[in-house]
Amino acid sequence: MSVAVYNHYKRVASLENLVAEDDGIEIEKSNMLMIGPTGSGKTYMVKTLAKLLDVPLAITDATSLTEAGYIGDDIESVVSKLLAAAGNDVERAEKGIIFIDEIDKLAKKKNTNQRDVSGESVQQGMLKLLEGAEIEVPVGASSKNAMVPMTMIDTRNILFICGGAFPDLEDIIKERLNKASSMGFVADLKDKYDHEENLLSKVTVEDLRKFGMIPEFIGRLPVIYSLEALSEEMFVRILTEPRNAITKQYQKLLAFDEVNLEFTDGALHAIARKAREKELGARALRSILEEYMLDIMYEIPKDDNIGTVRITEDYIEKKGGPQIIMRDTQRLVEQKAAGTGAQ
Repeated sequence: MSVAVYNHYKRVASLENLVAEDDGIEIEKSNMLMIGPTGSGKTYMVKTLAKLLDVPLAITDATSLTEAGYIGDDIESVVSKLLAAAGNDVERAEKGIIFIDEIDKLAKKKNTNQRDVSGESVQQGMLKLLEGAEIEVPVGASSKNAMVPMTMIDTRNILFICGGAFPDLEDIIKERLNKASSMGFVADLKDKYDHEENLLSKVTVEDLRKFGMIPEFIGRLPVIYSLEALSEEMFVRILTEPRNAITKQYQKLLAFDEVNLEFTDGALHAIARKAREKELGARALRSILEEYMLDIMYEIPKDDNIGTVRITEDYIEKKGGPQIIMRDTQRLVEQKAAGTGAQ
């Protein structure tokens, strides 16, 4: 992802300042397709990227896009969101990043009896946008009408990153990989890939076509990569390391009641294990912690003598309760420690 973005902005610089010698070589745009399980941090990565580069970023959802003339957002609304993020500065918007989430929802519908206004037709409508074209977009609105001023935007230097969870894509990959399985002692077993977590990393363009993405659309997203499923260690780091980590949020909430909240290493790993079982990625952590913290947050304000609450592995595994240390006990321990230090 970082290499593709770096190359993209080198391309923008070469077009603007003619950094490279004019040898007739034109660098193509490196739009990206990001495939990753839900809660693996696709949107978070794009937000971080835009913050580091200090460029306007528009995050939009493909589910609301429909073919022109139908109720829903037009394809141009994607670019008008970027223009709004750039403070209606056309020049700045033309160097921005557009992240289209839930791109897998634009796959061709399997039953062809009804008009597909939010699937294949939207993919076709986005082709010129991804390739690079001058399009007319409304300023300060998501749809075109007579009352809204229009402006022209060139999408040649706008970086498009498409992301999606692509549910059931793993089954398509498995089916392709299992074609090689046969009978005999050296044969691959049919269930060989059943427990492989990072099966999405084996994705090919053919798999995406089978899923329902049209070849012209995939062709305009040359950089295809997948995100890994989160490991237990990653979950523990998500729980504790970020500035707005969930454990820190709860610690701050209890600090308003002048109570310390502590998590043992065992408890953090137990929470991480439960989150992995749910298969919802990092989003599962909040719901798990909420379940265990609800009673604590309800009971604590009633007793002014509670000084520290320690969440243990036994409490997470439902084998015991949290450790509660009263203020009196805490004071005695601190006085003893201070006395020992003085001696």
